[in-house]
Amino acid sequence: MIEAHSRDWWRATLALCLGSFTVFINLYVPQPLLPELRHTFGVSTLAVGLIMSVATLALAAALLVFGSLSDAVGRRVIMRVTLLLTALCTLGLALVQTFEALLVLRVVQGFVLGGLPAVAIAWMGDEFDKRALMLAVALYISANTLGGIGGRIMGGVAAEFGGWQTSFLVVGMVSLVCVAVFWKLLPVSRHFQPTPFRLSTAFSAIVGHLRNPMLLGAYLFGGLNFLIFINQYSYITFRLSEAPYGLSTQWLGMIFLTYLGGTLGSALSGRVAQRLSQPACMMLGVTVFMAGTLVTLSTALPLILVGLTVNAFGFFFAHSMASSWVGRHAKVSRGSASALYLVFYYLGASLGGVYLEPFWQVAGWWGVAIASWLVLLGTLMLAAWLRQHEHALATPNITH
Repeated sequence: MIEAHSRDWWRATLALCLGSFTVFINLYVPQPLLPELRHTFGVSTLAVGLIMSVATLALAAALLVFGSLSDAVGRRVIMRVTLLLTALCTLGLALVQTFEALLVLRVVQGFVLGGLPAVAIAWMGDEFDKRALMLAVALYISANTLGGIGGRIMGGVAAEFGGWQTSFLVVGMVSLVCVAVFWKLLPVSRHFQPTPFRLSTAFSAIVGHLRNPMLLGAYLFGGLNFLIFINQYSYITFRLSEAPYGLSTQWLGMIFLTYLGGTLGSALSGRVAQRLSQPACMMLGVTVFMAGTLVTLSTALPLILVGLTVNAFGFFFAHSMASSWVGRHAKVSRGSASALYLVFYYLGASLGGVYLEPFWQVAGWWGVAIASWLVLLGTLMLAAWLRQHEHALATPNITH
């Protein structure tokens, strides 16, 4: 097994972090471009939001496919091929002439984007010892956040100088370089043992997870929170691109630096969890998220950015607790249990535009805030229910 801080550990960890960065710059590059794409193709805010929704929906479907497939054919080949296809899809997006073609290519890209997230941690589990695994996963998750920030900033800045097509060309070329380095650095798998794929076994495991209330509650919690969080960013670009703000794509990309609040939230969640239960931490994260949404109602741009930063802190604080809760409470097939959490997570992202659009049309950003609070109240109650359920299971049932 590969030990922490060895040469192979550094090579593999750098490769997987680079792969993660590549996935998320490609997934999120269109987000600051949504106002420009809406005007270019003459579509509604709901329709242009599909550029994000169809990709995350396809990614959600791909997670279960690639996770199970990797057990049979290997994880390294899936990561290498899907990363290359991801970069080629982004270059292809720069050449599309119609909105329909853009959506179709985003569906294809969303599916291949699922290759690395579905199997990266499983690859680490195969090859790293326990300490090496924990250290590598922490760096890998940080790369997720940096990829989300980097893709939006690159997309926004490139569009400012050359239009939305330039954004896809720049990110596509950067992705090809990252893929080449990934192919070079990732070591050959030495401990992978292929197992025949059996659909019935995989299906039974998924059904078992969905019947476990402790897991289903966390799945719904993560999916509903992400439904609000990621789609708030889409609608804030519409708000800030219009009067009185009139931000260009370059500055719309910069607002995603508020994601750094999430990096801090994730880092602090583990420390707070040593004092509070995981469901209590989830409740705390949602409460912070609701408070941040309140701050975004301000008309002052600096306060809006503060609110978004607080939102990111609260969301990622809660998300890190919910994802680790799944690993703790899945008794069997932990890989598929974690994959199923991500399915709900990205399914929520894909449905958020459909949910928020009517509120946006009726009441603008106030409508988005009200719609957000309604869902967040629901996830707050979910976390409270998990807390109560966990306490009930831990308390001996004394009968007389």
